[in-house]
Amino acid sequence: MGDWGRAAYLEAQGIQDRRVLEAIARLDRAEFVPERVRGEAGVDAPLPIGYGQTISQPYVVALMTEALQLQGYERVLEIGTGSGYQTAVLSLLCREVFTVEIVPELARSARRLLRRLGLQNVYFRLGDGSLGWPEQAPFDCVLAAAAPSDVPLPLVAQLARGGRMVIPVGPMGGTQELLRIRRSRHPGELPLVERLLPVRFVPMTGQALSQE
Repeated sequence: MGDWGRAAYLEAQGIQDRRVLEAIARLDRAEFVPERVRGEAGVDAPLPIGYGQTISQPYVVALMTEALQLQGYERVLEIGTGSGYQTAVLSLLCREVFTVEIVPELARSARRLLRRLGLQNVYFRLGDGSLGWPEQAPFDCVLAAAAPSDVPLPLVAQLARGGRMVIPVGPMGGTQELLRIRRSRHPGELPLVERLLPVRFVPMTGQALSQE
């Protein structure tokens, strides 16, 4: 499946945001997976990228990105750089991406790849994604590509008022749900939580999770 063919497929699956479809069409997913699985890059399925991690299926990448409702001005925090595919999609749709990866080898390879692709609005951090990137907060949007059992409080605190977070939540091997959390613009009001669909992600690890 070619890149524009993938976009047409995703549109048929219900993805409506033209900017999201165009961003995915501009990227070759095969560049973001190990050579041994490149022949499967056109399949709408997650693929292993090493170190116990995966690249999400294109439909889930598109759905999560669409759920952020990006307009182009946003500063986005991404938890879990992985191979850099979701990072690259975000970089084509917002002002800046701040991405955190806990696996050193993945962080290095993603940085090299995105620089080679000329994506200059991405900032990388090697570290504990559950703690976010407090020095760069607040963020207009937060996207997590790994599943905690509960939403990490530091990520909520770093979300700007009126901002959106898309995050899978649930135990590994159990029921996980993809949530969209909207932080109220008004102090004292609780965030609005929407359940989008059942998912299966690798578990999020980190200090903030062990403290909860």
